[in-house]
Amino acid sequence: MAENEGQQQIQLRIDESKMHNSYANTIRTTTTMDEVVLDFGLNIPMQAPNQQPTVVFNVGSRVVMNWSGAKRLAMSLGQLIRQYEEQNGEIQIQRGNPAPPAE
Repeated sequence: MAENEGQQQIQLRIDESKMHNSYANTIRTTTTMDEVVLDFGLNIPMQAPNQQPTVVFNVGSRVVMNWSGAKRLAMSLGQLIRQYEEQNGEIQIQRGNPAPPAE
């Protein structure tokens, strides 16, 4: 008996008509018992004369997902990063950029 015998094939169609692209250099995460909230955005350093340096976090996109979806995302990103680093070397994370405060 063939392994795929009796299984129905499903065709996947991807609709990108409502998609928008954005760039993020920072992510802020918040959680509830049921959901993970991911805010993607830009850290923009600012310093006015005679004032302390400030970083403004401009949120561009918010993604809310359940914990199962978050785990699948983490697994997928982990695999992508491992593959990238195997081909290109370890990704260095800069420690000088302040992150936005957690809520």
